[in-house]
Amino acid sequence: MKYQGNFFSLPNDIFILGLCPGELSVYSYLRRCEDQKTHQCWPSYKNIGSATGMSENTVSKYVQKLVDRGMIATEPTKVTTRKGVTRNGNLLYTVLPPLEVIDQHYQQKLVELGQETERLRLQKLQEQQAQEALCTPL
Repeated sequence: MKYQGNFFSLPNDIFILGLCPGELSVYSYLRRCEDQKTHQCWPSYKNIGSATGMSENTVSKYVQKLVDRGMIATEPTKVTTRKGVTRNGNLLYTVLPPLEVIDQHYQQKLVELGQETERLRLQKLQEQQAQEALCTPL
């Protein structure tokens, strides 16, 4: 079955990442705007805010959270006016494919689980050593 029309998809596992509604909204909008081959887009904070019902400052906050989570990368751009003046342009967003982000999330959870397991093992070993020290006659 071939689909036609204006839509994009997100895998169901995107919801395990613990994104707040604002992060999910901004990420979804960037996915909607991205070029499918390069995974890049450059909407302004104003356009993102208009589409998501957020202020530019709020959009900026959520963009930074998505960068911190490793879901997107941003690069500043420059534009040259007709008068030859160079100014800051919109950010260039590179949107990581959701399946890569989800895989990274699972890998991080495995690392955290391994660290927690080791911490609990050491704690149990220390408790055993302390118990043995109490039971040993002087």
